[in-house]
Amino acid sequence: MHKMDKCRMISVDAFDLKILRALQDDGRLTNQELADLAGLSASQCSRRRMRLEEEKVIAGYHADLSSEALGFGVIAFIQVTLATHSPDNSKRFRALVGRIDEIQEAYSLTGDADYVLKAVLRDLKGLSNLVNDVLMPHQSVAHVRSSIVLDRLKESSKLPLKEIKPG
Repeated sequence: MHKMDKCRMISVDAFDLKILRALQDDGRLTNQELADLAGLSASQCSRRRMRLEEEKVIAGYHADLSSEALGFGVIAFIQVTLATHSPDNSKRFRALVGRIDEIQEAYSLTGDADYVLKAVLRDLKGLSNLVNDVLMPHQSVAHVRSSIVLDRLKESSKLPLKEIKPG
């Protein structure tokens, strides 16, 4: 889980940014392919990549699976309001969220709802089960409101690296 606490920024130069942009586009690039794109030798590129991994700028590598191809036809955003606002209640809710594979993302919010969850499910019955049989009965939850995604306009996990100035 990502904490949005104090961000520790590291200094990156133009070569690091080239490496990061290339890896965002294709995380399977070989070191030589990456070096060619960045304009570095393979050994220089390898050292930079290892530093970026050690500094947790590169948080990991994964396969991007198609939810539709695997039969997950429903994406829902679920707003949750807690029954009471106490550290123990929040801890219980966070533990619940951590156990539910269908929840891909979860955020603590300001505003009317305490949390928003992004869930991927096979069908509406799956959403009904998640809301009515898992979330609503939980002792930490007071109110749940769900919205079903009709159409995905954009999906990206890429960061806007053009906004970062080398230095």
